[in-house]
Amino acid sequence: MAATTAQPMGSLPSGLGICTTAPDIFYLPELVFGGLVWILVASTHVDPPNPLGWVMFVSIFCFVLTFLWMIIFAAGGHKSSSGWAAADFAYHGLAAFFYLSAGVDLAFITLMKKTGVLRIYQIDIAAVVFAFVATLLYFIHAILSAIRWKNF
Repeated sequence: MAATTAQPMGSLPSGLGICTTAPDIFYLPELVFGGLVWILVASTHVDPPNPLGWVMFVSIFCFVLTFLWMIIFAAGGHKSSSGWAAADFAYHGLAAFFYLSAGVDLAFITLMKKTGVLRIYQIDIAAVVFAFVATLLYFIHAILSAIRWKNF
């Protein structure tokens, strides 16, 4: 009989188990797409500073916290506690909401700047797409975390 690395839905994985279980398999794509938003927005002139400052805050905040969250889960610092399952749901729900608001702001600013330099406009469009992909990833992670928390 073959051994599986998948964890039951009512427990929190640790070690390499975060690479094989839902919702934790979304950590790396969240980091990749969030990092792309951060890089693309930072590579252009942040103008106007207020809405794009929010986009930068969201992308950096979520990148750093997701990385720390992934490290805590990989190291087993959660000790398979139901409180961590609830916090996982709360964090990813908040991150999805933040990325949705940042993506809408970024899309609006991009539409207003479409008469500018074509290369910067294309970079902004890519950042908008990646922001909405990151929103989707965080939303799916939040839903699956809620299911795991409910089954805890």
